[in-house]
Amino acid sequence: MSLRKKILVYFSLTVILLTGLTLFFIYTLFAEYREEEFQQRQLEKITTTLHFLSEIRRMDSDILASLEEVSIQKIYDEKLLIFNEERELIYESLDDTSIEQPEQILANLSSDSPWIETKDGLYDLVGVYFEFDENKYFGISKAYDAFGYSKLVFLRKVLWGAFFGIGLVVIVVSVYLSERISNPITQLAERMKLVRIQDKERAISVGESSYEIDILVNRYNELMDRLHEAFAFQKHAIHHISHELKTPIAVLVTNFEKIEGESNLAEIKKLVSSQKEGTKSLGEMVNVLLEISKAESGSSMADEPIRMDELIFDLADEFRNLYPDFHFSIRYGEVMDDEKLLTILGNSRLMRAAISNLMTNCIAFSENRQAEVVLTGNADRLNIHFTNKGKTLDEKDQKFLFQHFFRGSNSYGTKGFGLGLVLVQKIAALHRGEIIYVAKEPESNRFTLVFPVNL
Repeated sequence: MSLRKKILVYFSLTVILLTGLTLFFIYTLFAEYREEEFQQRQLEKITTTLHFLSEIRRMDSDILASLEEVSIQKIYDEKLLIFNEERELIYESLDDTSIEQPEQILANLSSDSPWIETKDGLYDLVGVYFEFDENKYFGISKAYDAFGYSKLVFLRKVLWGAFFGIGLVVIVVSVYLSERISNPITQLAERMKLVRIQDKERAISVGESSYEIDILVNRYNELMDRLHEAFAFQKHAIHHISHELKTPIAVLVTNFEKIEGESNLAEIKKLVSSQKEGTKSLGEMVNVLLEISKAESGSSMADEPIRMDELIFDLADEFRNLYPDFHFSIRYGEVMDDEKLLTILGNSRLMRAAISNLMTNCIAFSENRQAEVVLTGNADRLNIHFTNKGKTLDEKDQKFLFQHFFRGSNSYGTKGFGLGLVLVQKIAALHRGEIIYVAKEPESNRFTLVFPVNL
């Protein structure tokens, strides 16, 4: 059963059932009140009749009958019997209504049981024992409450009309509410079917909706954004691998061809050594990309304490062997006297790749063959500044600096595919950090990595 039908059925049945029970309770309460009130009137009639009888005992029967018709007889279709202490009939009303077996009622009346009430069809039948002027009497009254039953019939018609009227209103309101509640969900489901991951406009919205539907829409849009980012990164990672691995593989193939045609043993050893380093570099690049892909897909990343200054010194030594004419100047800020301020939690392989990429950028874009690395910070965060002299990026290029495959106007003549800084930014984000670019001076570029410190 659909949500709309459930709301319609459950709400309608619940309200209609409660309304029916309420109206039935009102009718039952009124019926009991009518019976109780009419029986009290019967009791009053018995006592009033006995009072008149005691006052006008010697009045002849014609006068008594006339008085009864004019003054006493006010209840429609009634039979009244009054007995003395010996249970002898001393008064009987003129009505044609009969009371069957009054002896049984008299037998059950006594000082211990002075009141009996029962029903004879639609007639109310009461029996009463009472004392008057030091004498004991028994009264039996049987009467039909025409006025009370007419009001009860009228009330029954009113309540049935109210029940059907309320039921109709409830059904109409239920249909309206079910439409209002289910329509946003239906719209959401229809729009979900039309969404594709590759669409630029993936966010969906629903017109008038409740707070819960808005939360559901927002969570769905957030999920779609994350899925899009994951697919986009997968796509870019494939592009990155295809571009970055093309050159190393081409070099490896070329070296194999050279080794194949080389007869000089020393030259063969040199080419094999170069081949070995190239293979290691290729494997490291693949591992870095796999680590990023794993982290981006939601898998937990293995964190370990990393001394950032030691990592930078190690990479500086490696680059010194590769580029002996290039110099890295590494220094600390004034307050960096605690090694805990230089330690962060993260993936050492990814962090090594990020630092290596920024140092490679310094080598590629420095005009004076030197760069400066400065570590500053406080108890909350660690800042690592990479500064080199060279042509800076204008403000227009800075907006696209961390986008895939972007290469600035200062990159002409240098190798690369515009993906290095994107990966650095990804790695920084995975470590709850960020990367910032600042053109300090007309000929000075500075990249800053910012990471939270784990004390």
